[in-house]
Amino acid sequence: MFDAHVHIIDPRFPLIENEGYLPPPFTVADYRKRMSRYDIAGGAVVSASFQGNDKTFLRAALAELGADWVGVIALDPDATDAEIVELDRIGVRGVRFNLKRAAADIAQMTLSALRAHELVGWHVEVYIEGSMLASLQPVISKLPVFCVDHLGMSEESLPYLLELVDNGARVKASGFGRVAMDVAQTLRRVHAVNPRALMFGTDLPGTRAGRPFRSADVDLICDVVGVDMRAVLEDNAREFYRLPARERAEDPQPTLPLHRVYEPTLPLRRVDLPKPEPADTIPFPVIE
Repeated sequence: MFDAHVHIIDPRFPLIENEGYLPPPFTVADYRKRMSRYDIAGGAVVSASFQGNDKTFLRAALAELGADWVGVIALDPDATDAEIVELDRIGVRGVRFNLKRAAADIAQMTLSALRAHELVGWHVEVYIEGSMLASLQPVISKLPVFCVDHLGMSEESLPYLLELVDNGARVKASGFGRVAMDVAQTLRRVHAVNPRALMFGTDLPGTRAGRPFRSADVDLICDVVGVDMRAVLEDNAREFYRLPARERAEDPQPTLPLHRVYEPTLPLRRVDLPKPEPADTIPFPVIE
């Protein structure tokens, strides 16, 4: 599995209260313990509003998590080209537009994101209240590559979300405890428009969500997408974050029928039947 949406809250690094709230720690060790039952082979650490433009926590997290983990940051508008190139070298692959919990200059953010895309190919990830998606659609639809967090958050955003998906946007199948929608129906409709669009994420630790990630969320995704579950749980996100596809062992060979030892009995033609000896058959007398 590839977890495309994780927050690491490490108190060793700067944290900023948001709306008077500061989250409890959720370190790399906490994440690994929480997800120990799963075969996690990479993921994306996403900067939260509590971290502002700080990058020190992300450098430490990516170094500890290792290969196949990438970062998504809130890009400082004053970041130089050299700083962006260096962040790309350590594994940053995207810019986050947090339009739900952080005050933002959307025009300035867009210009910075376009610069990062031209320099190193970064995409944009949009965290936005569903009611705002329609009004900002003309802006975000101009971004060359982007995805929408947490299924677009609400039922009212779905028509606009599906239009964006039809034009190439990706969607995080994450934060099911945050949203106000029929999750299964939304997953089904997004997947029907583009099977490559959905990307699984736990959204751990689920700060301020109605409920955090639970195992039933994975079961729900698999029930909805069926044979495409590997794509949604891993392959789509690896492609989106520009990581090589994961090699998997081939499925076992199907059970084959046993070889016949003897040829089946074939019907004989009448002419091939053995002829009886003359003494064995007595002809009936002919009755005149």
